[in-house]
Amino acid sequence: MRTLIEEVEAILDRRLASRTYAPLTVAFSGGGDSLVLLILALEWAGRHDRRVLALVLDHGLNPDSSAWTRFAAAAAARLGAQVQTLSWDGPKPETGLPAAARAARHAVLAQAARALGASVLLMGHTADDRLEAEHMRAEGSSVPDPKTWAPSPAWPQGRGVSVLRPLINIRRDALRDFLRARGERWLDDPANDDPRFARARARVALADQEPAPAPADVAEPVAIEGWRESFGALEAEGEVVAAALAAACLCAAGTTRPPAATQIARVMALMERGEDFAATLAGARVARRGGRLSITRETGRLPMESLAIAEGETLVWDGRFELKAAGPSLTVRALGGLASYLPKSQREALSKVPIAARPSLPVLVSPDGEVSCPVLAGGSPGATAVSLVMARFAAACGQVDFEPS
Repeated sequence: MRTLIEEVEAILDRRLASRTYAPLTVAFSGGGDSLVLLILALEWAGRHDRRVLALVLDHGLNPDSSAWTRFAAAAAARLGAQVQTLSWDGPKPETGLPAAARAARHAVLAQAARALGASVLLMGHTADDRLEAEHMRAEGSSVPDPKTWAPSPAWPQGRGVSVLRPLINIRRDALRDFLRARGERWLDDPANDDPRFARARARVALADQEPAPAPADVAEPVAIEGWRESFGALEAEGEVVAAALAAACLCAAGTTRPPAATQIARVMALMERGEDFAATLAGARVARRGGRLSITRETGRLPMESLAIAEGETLVWDGRFELKAAGPSLTVRALGGLASYLPKSQREALSKVPIAARPSLPVLVSPDGEVSCPVLAGGSPGATAVSLVMARFAAACGQVDFEPS
């Protein structure tokens, strides 16, 4: 049986690039799990001449959180990591706080990792976290099942960032034994023992239970042969599996939550009948005609924002397109209702775009009222647009399973 260190090193060797200038970012709270993770990440990085950045997030949820942040930052620096402290600003919800804090944590950490040039964020989830998540879902929670490797769940903040959890097969008690043997001190969040929270109740209920064997570290990716993107829409011919359909709906809609399994099952049943159909689910319009499946942004239920984009700014619009402005201030909004104002060449190009995809294309409106679409012929003066849909779809289907070098 491999030791704790050998287990972690094998995952780091499998997933991380040994030759890259990108820093290795570690979510570090000062707790026992993340402390072990940071120690082992630093040892691995030292052998590969890579920088390690500890990202310390202050949630602002406890009167002692500032002191905890200082403790964590000092501990990370003592171990030899570079440190960046972050904060979750703004009002906190009165209900659903654990889920909101989890989402905020992913968003803030992923955004920081991207800004630092990192494409991988290490997090310290353990085998106990897997067991607790399973118990919480059985009790009605929507907490996700942590995987060894997965795209960041934060969107669009986490675009291009993957989350790696090298401790996911290791029990929490083993990590504490590792730290005690090294004489390390760590923080314990009192919320972990607060019965008001589902995770704390799960820990009590599962105190003596062994987790199920972890899935293989190298998961089989979902096949996406036959899929292609066209103007932010995803199309497929031939056989389609349920996992790819769910990911396609998420990515073509630009949303943050995939359709429910019951919705996917309903659409899969329609496809098995071999008939043409159209359905909407989770912000996506799914239609099949003549054996071709098309998934587009559904425009009738989820609003599409109008956003100002200043010179030099980069933003993501509608979760699907990244725009970069090089000229004066512009407004980006959905095409619907503005097609007749496009330049002639773009009106002609628009006629070749699938009808269902046209209303949700981005257009840029200049201060003097000129309208142009950055993804049609000729683009838009002063700005460029890149679709994020296919890259996100590939990552969601497991086609990206290691750090690029």
